[in-house]
Amino acid sequence: MEQPSVAIVILNWNGQNYLEKFLPSVFNCPYPNLQIIVGDNDSTDESCNFLKDNFPLVKIIRNERNFGFAEGYNKVLAQVKADYFILLNSDVEVTTGWIKPVIDLMESDDKIAIAQPKIRSLLIKNHFEYAGAAGCFIDKWAYPFCRGRIFDFVEEDVGQYNDNREIFWAAGCALFIKSSVWKRVNGLDERFFAHMEEIDLCWRVKNLGYKVMYCGKSMVYHVGGGTLNAESPFKTYLNFRNNHYLIKKNIKPWRANFLIPFRFCLDFLAIIKFLVDGKFKNAAAVSKAHRHVIKAFYNHSIKYNRDISKTPNLVGMYNKSIVIDYFLLGNKRFKNLRKN
Repeated sequence: MEQPSVAIVILNWNGQNYLEKFLPSVFNCPYPNLQIIVGDNDSTDESCNFLKDNFPLVKIIRNERNFGFAEGYNKVLAQVKADYFILLNSDVEVTTGWIKPVIDLMESDDKIAIAQPKIRSLLIKNHFEYAGAAGCFIDKWAYPFCRGRIFDFVEEDVGQYNDNREIFWAAGCALFIKSSVWKRVNGLDERFFAHMEEIDLCWRVKNLGYKVMYCGKSMVYHVGGGTLNAESPFKTYLNFRNNHYLIKKNIKPWRANFLIPFRFCLDFLAIIKFLVDGKFKNAAAVSKAHRHVIKAFYNHSIKYNRDISKTPNLVGMYNKSIVIDYFLLGNKRFKNLRKN
């Protein structure tokens, strides 16, 4: 029986160094029905020439300008035909046979729309990576976290998460999605630009009743912070702004109308923390995010989602506060979280 067709799509912007280092591992994947595509966001380095000279079998789709992560992927994937898309960061090193276990898992259930592999750190190889780890979750206040990474505490991988299990959202650095579902939800929300757009994608898919899965039999290594490092004020701005976009788009209006003002109050605590730590640009970034959120809500450019089904899939939502667990109760490992 022929395997489903798969397209690995790497979005690149001035990432020749990453392509040189990590594309060979992707190119050597043994999966039989596979195409590898680099979507280039109008790079000004020699990325495209490098690909033409060294990987002529890799298809290049060039965008006319840098559209960011979300719109960039939408532009590229509109030109790709396959049963499954894999959105793969350029700073990811894959392992042999990493594709088939995930595809087999997704083929086993029509309701599985999205999945991710285990994600370890390339810098500390026996530890999970910050962005994805062993599957991703969200708490009742819409704070995202990962199994194997809660806030700044990252666990060592000793086989504790080698299972397959349903999660709330999948990491964007190595995200598998059925192309039919991608088209049904119109891909990523381009207004996010970058950061949390994959959470929004998964949440919209789950609001339609689909499942998001973690596959512990597949593993990749991720550098992380390849586009914006953790201290970047622009990244701070995007994270705070986009988190409010998430709430308004994916939670029923009666609850979102309570949650958004409450989260604003919690965000002010983050501003104070940035100021105390001397990170004045990050504090200003949170304030800027608030102004833009209020403007977007006022002019209705970000609207409540009226299409949430009567039976949205909420598996993977932690019905307590991850902030209280981590900072007040000292629960830094996923296994120590309070039961839902």
